[in-house]
Amino acid sequence: MITRRLFYISILSILISASIGAESKIAVEKCPISDGFDFPVGKPNAKKYYNAQKFGKNYHLGDDWNGVGGGNTDYGDPVYSISNGIVAYAGNLKGGWGNVVRVYHNYGSKLEPLYVESIYAHLEKILVTSGSIVKKGEKIGTIGNADGKYLAHLHLELRDKINMEIGQGYSQNTTGYLDPTIFIKNHRIIDK
Repeated sequence: MITRRLFYISILSILISASIGAESKIAVEKCPISDGFDFPVGKPNAKKYYNAQKFGKNYHLGDDWNGVGGGNTDYGDPVYSISNGIVAYAGNLKGGWGNVVRVYHNYGSKLEPLYVESIYAHLEKILVTSGSIVKKGEKIGTIGNADGKYLAHLHLELRDKINMEIGQGYSQNTTGYLDPTIFIKNHRIIDK
């Protein structure tokens, strides 16, 4: 029984990755240049939010952002693109992921691009479509709870290897993953 379940989960993961991969080949070529990075909630500095489960804690591959009110008080709050980019995928992956938006960002140049991918998961609503160009601070969705699986929060992942399989959100192997908070803090451009 467990083996059959793992088989079906593996097949679903392959199908999801294949559909995301087809869209992303187009997306990366049209990716705008970043103008720095901000936090995805309480823009630009995560005001009134806290990182409830940081990257690396319990093998977590992202950051879980919660409103300071706790519980579901942040349900429906805005989620913003952390930088200029192009939406590689926007849809419901079901299971523990729920509604997900994947965005590619070029923080290099047109001649020497450096790409990272941001993943926003458990969204209540998605406000962008695949192929959309987004600006830093643009509202792309709202905080959700993966169709009631969790208390409301935003799961944010940042990857320096774009278009990897969606994965499980937890792993001892962090190859291709970045600590979102550290990366954002090291790549800020503060408006004066």
